[in-house]
Amino acid sequence: MLLVIDVGNTNIVLGIYHDKKLLADWRLSTDPPRTADEYAMTVRGLLHNAGYTMETIDGVIVSSVVPDLMYSLEHMVRTYFKVDPIIVGPGIKCGINIKYDNPKEVGADRIVNAVAAHEIYGGNLIIIDFGTATTFCALTKDADYLGGSIAPGIKISSDALFARAAKLPRVELVKPGRVICKNTVQSMQSGIVYGYAGLVANIVNKMKLEMKEYDGGKICVVATGGFASLISTESSVIDTVNGYLTLEGLRILYQRNIEQ
Repeated sequence: MLLVIDVGNTNIVLGIYHDKKLLADWRLSTDPPRTADEYAMTVRGLLHNAGYTMETIDGVIVSSVVPDLMYSLEHMVRTYFKVDPIIVGPGIKCGINIKYDNPKEVGADRIVNAVAAHEIYGGNLIIIDFGTATTFCALTKDADYLGGSIAPGIKISSDALFARAAKLPRVELVKPGRVICKNTVQSMQSGIVYGYAGLVANIVNKMKLEMKEYDGGKICVVATGGFASLISTESSVIDTVNGYLTLEGLRILYQRNIEQ
């Protein structure tokens, strides 16, 4: 079985696969000070609760945008799983042609999402990942990664409003049901959620205009990440939501790299 690990700035998402089937997945808070042994005990407990053991895992792949965490995770995998992990980064076989000025600057999560989206959906794509930051990536049907945009995540935007405005409270990120609201909490929810949906629509529409030169018909917009479902209900530009896009990308990358 395969253990996939996606390390983001806010959460670590783990999943285990048997062939192409996702058997279980978990979400942990990202905590760089943890040691390899502490991570191992946490992962051991998660596997045990799902009916599996560390000995059932014979492959591990890791994608990370938090460099400080990698030593502990790699040490954990080698010590407790007795395998060398595949690390998503320069030199990995991904099948994506990165057209960035400096390909090494592209985050591992964006590459993983591009791999999964191209494999699953094909055609010309815009991939939106609603994470700590919200990333927008443009990918052609020929697997050319053209680049994209990075915006502050919806949670960052909400936290900044609470932190910088003395009389405004921290609010739950849900739709208030209307834009013109009659209390402060709902007014903030309205501005954050509906305003962010507008940000998404504007960026996507501008990206579509810039992608007109690439033949392939309709551009499919795929969303993933923690707030994808929330924003997709208010944004007509999002065609589909795939909450497991990154985990699927890690599975696909693992297969491509053990078969080479």
